[in-house]
Amino acid sequence: MTRMWPPGGGTRRPLAPRVAVPREPVDPARIGRRVVRRRAKGMDAGAVAAALEEARFNARQASRHEDLADDVRSQAELAEWERLAQLLADAAPGTVYNPDADDTVRAELAADAAAAAAREAELREAARIAARADELQALRELGTLEQTEPRTGDEAVRDELTRRAGGYVQADVDAWLAHALAAHRGHYRNPAAREEAAGLLTPPVLAHAALLAELARLVPGADVDQLAFAARLATTEPEAAAALAAFLTRART
Repeated sequence: MTRMWPPGGGTRRPLAPRVAVPREPVDPARIGRRVVRRRAKGMDAGAVAAALEEARFNARQASRHEDLADDVRSQAELAEWERLAQLLADAAPGTVYNPDADDTVRAELAADAAAAAAREAELREAARIAARADELQALRELGTLEQTEPRTGDEAVRDELTRRAGGYVQADVDAWLAHALAAHRGHYRNPAAREEAAGLLTPPVLAHAALLAELARLVPGADVDQLAFAARLATTEPEAAAALAAFLTRART
């Protein structure tokens, strides 16, 4: 059964909390590698080899204790000392370790920067979706949603409004998007946006839009209220509605 928010009418729904900035999860292995690199900075091959032997001794001692045997950080530190020892063994005599010249470190920093940029982009997009959801909710309460043109990304805003409503399908929002898609309004003027919508909207919304488009061609100027049955059919029988739209397309062509 299709339900819309708020159930039964005009109670104003409290807005969802704003998006919180997620903290980067603690990575003991990464911490261990960074500790080794800071300590090894300026060391030559002999000093690194000595530090490696110390790390191996500590690993042997830890292996005797069940609670320390699987210490991720210690294992990472040992592996990093082994890598640095090999790195300096392959370098020219007298070379000292410099993290800034370490290709592995540079690659990790580049990956960290890319991951941070991706997280920032996700946060910006989440904030945009939340703000747009607030805007569409206000338009719903004013009764002017149908006059609003959809924008790029409103498919994700639809999902956010559904989430805020506890998973209930928002019939008015679905109908708004279906009418806009059928009439090529807003960003749906772009054929690429209409094609992309096929992977972003649910089958009932897509079937509703397809059926509306064919009915509008069959009866130009039909009033929205006259086509209300299309939404009911698409909601309860999306496959049948899509099949009917395809049948009307064949009949017209």
